[in-house]
Amino acid sequence: MFGKVAADVLGLSDVGAVIQPEDYDKVDSDDYVLHEDNEKIFFLIKSKSDEYCFTNKALLHLDGTSAASKKRTLRRYEYSTYNISAVTLETAGTVDLDVEIKFTMGSVPFSLDVNKKHLDELKDLYKALIKIAEISRENAFSMEFAKQSLELASTTIGQHARTEGNLAEQFKEVNQAAFSWLADTHKQYVVKDYGFVFERFINN
Repeated sequence: MFGKVAADVLGLSDVGAVIQPEDYDKVDSDDYVLHEDNEKIFFLIKSKSDEYCFTNKALLHLDGTSAASKKRTLRRYEYSTYNISAVTLETAGTVDLDVEIKFTMGSVPFSLDVNKKHLDELKDLYKALIKIAEISRENAFSMEFAKQSLELASTTIGQHARTEGNLAEQFKEVNQAAFSWLADTHKQYVVKDYGFVFERFINN
């Protein structure tokens, strides 16, 4: 007990380690991965109190209050809902024991301190997060542009429809067409599975 408390006081409990794939089934996060829906762990950082589990679909954060407590809170951040931004990697100085990777998901900031011996693995994670952020940003722009195009088209068609035929029936047809088009556009520009990115950049 004293060792755990001392680690908290010294801050050592916050320095994480990168867990290797052969040990994923030994960490608590694995119990919450949606294996039934083809969710897969690609990167995992574990400290004495926290786990950060990066899957193809989400970041699972098993948040411990301290190294001395077994109480934990599980939070899940879907990449399709919580866009990644502000990704930075701070390498260690001469006397530093850790490196730090920072990023934001939606409005939630993350700062992960990891033992500096894992720098090469963190570089891979950095690249993957940068790529996901880039794809999300470009898709958000395309989605907004598509919505504006739909609004313009609907307005134009609506103005024309009022001049001829049954207005209610025409409105129904236009509305159904717009809904179908928007649904297809959403599928195209909202990525829910980033396994292809992790497979490209993570070299475990």
